[in-house]
Amino acid sequence: MTLPAALIVNVLAAPVIALFALSVQSRRRWLLAVCGGLFAAANALGWPIAEQLTSDQNWTVVTFVYQLATAAAPILLGQLVQAAADLRARIDEIEATKRHERELYAQSVLARERNQLAREMHDVVSHQVSLISVQAGALQVTASDPGVRDAAASIRTLSSTTLEELRSMVTLLRAAGTESPGLAPQPTVGGLPGLVAASGLPVTLTGELPADLSPATQRAIYRTVQEALTNARKHAPGSPISVCLWSDESSCGVTVVNGRPTEEPLDLPSAKLGLLGLRERADLLGGSLSTGPTQGGFHVHLALPRTPA
Repeated sequence: MTLPAALIVNVLAAPVIALFALSVQSRRRWLLAVCGGLFAAANALGWPIAEQLTSDQNWTVVTFVYQLATAAAPILLGQLVQAAADLRARIDEIEATKRHERELYAQSVLARERNQLAREMHDVVSHQVSLISVQAGALQVTASDPGVRDAAASIRTLSSTTLEELRSMVTLLRAAGTESPGLAPQPTVGGLPGLVAASGLPVTLTGELPADLSPATQRAIYRTVQEALTNARKHAPGSPISVCLWSDESSCGVTVVNGRPTEEPLDLPSAKLGLLGLRERADLLGGSLSTGPTQGGFHVHLALPRTPA
């Protein structure tokens, strides 16, 4: 489009800009050479062409060579810009490949650690819990005291439930990173009555929760009640426990309160991470967890925003 103007009048800027733009975009070297030659010829010949052909030819050749050198400058500059862009794209591609390799390496290390943890859980923890279940079953059969038989039955039931959860965790750890990890059904608030009944504790369950809560909210409430009952069994055996489910227009949650222990607290191992994990879970869901002593007992209060499923 700029060649006719360059042929009629001495125009330099427009053809040079056009050559630079074409050189940046095009990868056809022959096209750049042809356009550069046409630009030099148009500026060297001028209009009318017949007069230039009958005039001094030496001056026309010199002008053509000069204009050819002028055309080479924007073409080479455009090719330099194009090469720099290609180099930046190549560097970005290499960096992305390196990041991907680092992620794959981290995933492989994590997979090895998960497999090792799964083996330890299967070989050690599952074995010990299985022995507990077997011993409780034997005690249930041989004991003459009905209270002892009921306690042994409760221990056996809890051991079986723990084994099922351990198997689910081992399956999850071993299948981590696959498209179908085979997750076990996650607990919901609908399982709270069964949890309370299986605990064997004097628990009073009151209140109710909306049916449209999100799965994450239901799991948080279930795990909070489960951890509170476990702590009450260890630190305040025999104490009355109240589990109150509550909800309003914007939030929901549960409050678990236990009283004074009526028996000697059990000397059981503890990592003291249960309440910390519950607090972190509540923070992730935008809620809060408050705990503390009461008059002779302990309370756990979980508040979460209502998030429909």
